[in-house]
Formats: sequence, C-alpha cells, structure tokens
Amino acid sequence: MNSLIGGTPAPTFDDPLEMLLACHGRIQAQCGTLHKLLAHLPPHGCDTQAQQAARAILRYFDTAGRHHHDDEEQDLFPLLRATGDSAAQQLIARLLGEHQIMDAAWRQLRCYLTGLAHGTSAALDTATAEHFIAVYDRHIALENSQLLPLAKQLLTAAQLQTLGKNMATRRMN
Repeated sequence: MNSLIGGTPAPTFDDPLEMLLACHGRIQAQCGTLHKLLAHLPPHGCDTQAQQAARAILRYFDTAGRHHHDDEEQDLFPLLRATGDSAAQQLIARLLGEHQIMDAAWRQLRCYLTGLAHGTSAALDTATAEHFIAVYDRHIALENSQLLPLAKQLLTAAQLQTLGKNMATRRMN
C-alpha cells in the first residue's frame, strides 16, 4: 500500500477472518447499491445507470458472493465443527439455514436484475429487493458479532492458515 495515499491496508488471505469481515462490508455496499436502484427506477426507468448498477450487483453476488458462502460452508464451518464446541455447532446450523434462505432470495432477485442489466425490463419488485437486503443485514450482523469472534477464539494459527490458503485457491479457479 502507498503510505502517501493513506487509508487502511486491505486484509489479505494471511488473515482470513479479516477477509471475511471485509467481504461483509462489500456485500453491504452492494445492498446499498440495490437500495439506490430501487429509488432510481421510478423516475428514471431502466436507463444506463440502472443497467450498470444491476450488472454490478449481478457480477458481485454471482462471483464474490458465491465464493464467500463457499469459504464458510466448505472451509470455515468444518474447521469449527471439528473443535466440538457446542455453541459453534448451534450457530453453524442456524447460519446454514440462513444461507439457504439467502440463496433462494438471490435466485428470486436475480431474475429482476437480469432483465434490468440487459435493458429488457424496468421491473424490480420492491418487496423482493427489500427482503434480500434485510436477510443479508441480519445475517452479516450475526456473523460479525458471533461467528467471527468464535472462530478467532477456537481456531489455531495452522487452521487459519489453511482457511486462508483455501480461500485464495478458490478465487484462482
């Protein structure tokens, strides 16, 4: 990082829990874009800005968003399960259930965004978009307040190194 520019250095895969936290921030930013898109469509319709916003949201959740869930489901959750911690077991069960709800909400929202991205539709169901945003907001709050601190407490340096390596590999494929 250029020290003349300032700011905080971005987390790396050497600190996978910070990477997951940073990803939560990017998810929230995309949800913010979705919220702005809801307000933009009534007066402007499916203009160039709306199409670009829809494409950005699609691109993020189809790639980085999917990687994020895979990071948790394929790597982080199994590592936490292996600790035998009962609080971790209960939390993981809840989070996996939420992931299913989030995936269903994404499939529904994605249909609207695809039409917007291609300029073939100006429709975006407000209830569908707001549900998606609310589900992610609640989920991120739970992961930030419970999952990540628990992982920091329970996982060893070697386990965290494995998690980071697997996360990096996932993004190279």
